[in-house]
Amino acid sequence: MNWIILIIAGLCETGFGLLYVLSAVLLAKATQTIPIGVAYPVWTGIGAVGAVLLGIFVFHEPATFWRVFFLSTLILSIVGLKIVG
Repeated sequence: MNWIILIIAGLCETGFGLLYVLSAVLLAKATQTIPIGVAYPVWTGIGAVGAVLLGIFVFHEPATFWRVFFLSTLILSIVGLKIVG
């Protein structure tokens, strides 16, 4: 359940503003059972991926090979943290 809370917190991170408060509260809740060394990178990673995707799909920023490549490595790193954490 706390992994779901953490994912929602990361998604709220991309919303900024009022959602940022909700994001921080959900992160705090998730870290009651998930180590902060795993939870925080996952939380910020979800926010970073969301911001890049928002830029590509909403603001029509270029989806170059290197942007997609590094975005993919970021996602794989987040999944890796989940697996080993």
